[in-house]
Amino acid sequence: MTLNPFAHSLKSLRTPLMGGALLALLCAPAVQAAPHHQTPTLSVQAQSWVEVEPDKATLSARLWENTPAVSSLDESDASALREARERLEERSRELIAAMEEIGLGERAITAGSLNVYQEQVGQTGEGQSEPMMRTHVERPFNVELDDLEQLTDVLDALVEAGVNALDGVQFDLQDREAATDEALVDALEKAQRKAELMARTLDSELGPVRRIEETQAPIFQPRMMAMRAESASSDAAADYRPGTLRIDAGVNVEWSLTEQDAQDRPDTDAAARE
Repeated sequence: MTLNPFAHSLKSLRTPLMGGALLALLCAPAVQAAPHHQTPTLSVQAQSWVEVEPDKATLSARLWENTPAVSSLDESDASALREARERLEERSRELIAAMEEIGLGERAITAGSLNVYQEQVGQTGEGQSEPMMRTHVERPFNVELDDLEQLTDVLDALVEAGVNALDGVQFDLQDREAATDEALVDALEKAQRKAELMARTLDSELGPVRRIEETQAPIFQPRMMAMRAESASSDAAADYRPGTLRIDAGVNVEWSLTEQDAQDRPDTDAAARE
């Protein structure tokens, strides 16, 4: 077979060319990427709060009846329990009627489930072979007020209806979202003022916002005021004040910083004289 002289020449040149290319790669200096310029940033934390007057209240009260105390060895008297429950239901109807008379609607009054349980009366001592037991029948009530001007009238009506216990008044807001938004906006505005002051002092300007986060979500806690049934109709009830509710919020905001233009900077000599 006769070899092509041109192909033979190309084959003879390929080996030194490949070796030269490999040698050039090994000897070439390593190219390093230029360091990335990091934009300076300013991070500010701020906390704020607002105090608002409540415009809503919920009163908690309870009515109860008891059966006569009997020896724990005796069988329970079904008729006594039925009579206690009937008395409680009648008082409950009178309580609801009293609330409606002062202008409260049906939705403002919530009657809870009936609670029935045994309780011991007194302590077993010398000369008493067994404890005395009775049945306690109880019903809770919640009264919601959208007008705090009615608070005194409602307390008086509850006492006149013969409630056995007033568990307290919980003050609240009808629009919680608006109040929590106000606390959050105040915290953000405070962070903005602090950042502008810091940047201006350091001859810089605030750039775009890079990050925003809540360090403390707005916390709203209804205010609970305890009271007793016997004190609700006293003179102190007429001077009852709900006070204010406090809502706290906190934020952390990060800005990019840009250097102030030379014409915007204060003259060094003038600043020194000041």
